[in-house]
Amino acid sequence: MLGYALRRVLTAIPIVLITITVCFFILRLAPGGPFDGERALPPDQLRNLRAYYHLDEPLIMQFFGYIAGVFRGDFGPSMVMKDFNVSRLIGIGLPFTLMLGFSAFVVGTLGGMIAGAVAAVNQNRWPDYLLVAIVLVGIIIPNFLMANLVQLFFGVYLKWLPVGGYQPGSLIHLVLPIFILALPHGGRVARLVRGSMIEVLGTNYVRTAKSKGLGTRLILARHALKPALLPVVSYLGPGLSYLLTGSLVVEQVFSLPGIGKYFITAALNRDYGLVLGTTILYVFIILALNLLVDILYAWLDPKVRYR
Repeated sequence: MLGYALRRVLTAIPIVLITITVCFFILRLAPGGPFDGERALPPDQLRNLRAYYHLDEPLIMQFFGYIAGVFRGDFGPSMVMKDFNVSRLIGIGLPFTLMLGFSAFVVGTLGGMIAGAVAAVNQNRWPDYLLVAIVLVGIIIPNFLMANLVQLFFGVYLKWLPVGGYQPGSLIHLVLPIFILALPHGGRVARLVRGSMIEVLGTNYVRTAKSKGLGTRLILARHALKPALLPVVSYLGPGLSYLLTGSLVVEQVFSLPGIGKYFITAALNRDYGLVLGTTILYVFIILALNLLVDILYAWLDPKVRYR
């Protein structure tokens, strides 16, 4: 198992380096820059700023200088937010983004598993049709559009929930953001559980259990749930990474104090350091979660280690 995990870690290193290289050169070669505002800066001031952030050096020297900083854990300064470096900004926003993403992950996973199991047990009946319709709506409609719809309905018309903002310790401000993030994730989990459980419920050993008089709940708990969850396990890693990266848009729509606020502001203002630092952070999160799922899958199915 240790050798398998080590091989997976080694294969992730080139992916990280390629991602950093591609993002770095795309950002630097695109037209415009962090100091190209509506009002042009005086030439002397612009020259001093470019020299301070090493933007006047050859591009290849900037690249190797940035890579050396990343290996030291230094993502450089923010070129737009004065007196802040990228590591500090990430440290401010990351705890809230992780809290939001993991909350939506738990809610979406549990809700999707229950919905998928109910739909499978009631296959081709009205509960199945109703749940499939809700799942499709959650998957098809983009989260930024769904966020505006729930803000309008629950926040403006019914006045049940706040439409945005966050106060520390206030759970009511998190209801709508978590619901919006969890909805598509729960829909995908529900589809996986439904399809897998329908297949499991048609196997011989489940039919044998039914013939012996076991109830539906007992059959689900003892014989159907565990094998039906295997496809879900392989999806949980990418699903959680989707929630963490997808929270960028949701945080912006609901004015939440996570990394999304800094990332979108940085992208609009061409803040090279903050965009690259946030991108590298998410690449690490995605690779770490996929590695965790691969190890878990290899533990569940030992044949995977030898392929």
